[in-house]
Amino acid sequence: MRAKGAVTATDYAGVLDADPREYERLLRSLTVNVTKFFRNWETYAAIESKVIPALWERDGCEPRIWSAGCSTGEEAYSIAILLHKHSMHTGQRERLEGLRIVGTDIDSECLAEAERGFYGESALSETPPELRASYFSHVAGLHTLVPEVRKLVKFEHGDLLGAQPPLEEVDLLVCRNVIIYFEREAQDALFSAFHRALAPGGFLVLGKVETLLGDARSLFAPVNARERIFRKI
Repeated sequence: MRAKGAVTATDYAGVLDADPREYERLLRSLTVNVTKFFRNWETYAAIESKVIPALWERDGCEPRIWSAGCSTGEEAYSIAILLHKHSMHTGQRERLEGLRIVGTDIDSECLAEAERGFYGESALSETPPELRASYFSHVAGLHTLVPEVRKLVKFEHGDLLGAQPPLEEVDLLVCRNVIIYFEREAQDALFSAFHRALAPGGFLVLGKVETLLGDARSLFAPVNARERIFRKI
């Protein structure tokens, strides 16, 4: 409002009516885009040890992964790295061809940055050294993922409230540090939507400061409560 010289909310509503581009500026100012590769490594370690083997061991079904509120893509790419690593260790590299990982976000600029796939040093500050060495290259002062991992992830524009999931029968839904910004009614609706989107026995991963509330506690069973990993009942 200060940037536009609007004294009251009504004044700013007039700015929005007069300039549709202001909606994008408002959206960018309201959305929170703080993320890193392997942010809170303990959570990713639990995903690597408990979730990925369970997904990979099912015969005839390649995992379907949804990173909801993916921001600039680090979360979706981190999951892709762990899946690639597991496929190599198990001698099942060919299964990567059927793997589907989709990251969605409401911020188009963040999605464009995720598609470009170039990151500064701070984005890798929590990345284990062995993964940094194996999966990243250094180009013109920036880090980029190896092509074999980048091609595993697709990005789409998506609004969590009311939009259709990008995949059917999701096996792993990662939505970390997003629902805390919604009011309780919207949180309840999101948990119900996540439950519908997940395949039977599918996994849900939340942020470290988030938890299941109300009726949602009857929809999911804890796999690792400390790391906020749950499984659809």
